Amino acid sequence: MNILNVPGSDPSSPVCSAKGCRADAVWVLAWNNPKLHTPERRKTWLACDEHREHLSQFLGVRGFLKDVVRFSEWEEQAP
Repeated sequence: MNILNVPGSDPSSPVCSAKGCRADAVWVLAWNNPKLHTPERRKTWLACDEHREHLSQFLGVRGFLKDVVRFSEWEEQAP
């Protein structure tokens, strides 16, 4: 329940991973660092609409980005 009607104010709602952003997460950016992780391992960052492209570019330039999916779809896929 978001009593303040402010994005990210519900402590149970996932928020964007961008520094200082408290907006509700809409996207999951799945990534891994091949120097540290096995190929099948996926770490995740969450992103709001505003920060999705910026965070994707940050991971993409480093060759870490593996997939970008809507948060709702990611939850449906979870075991």
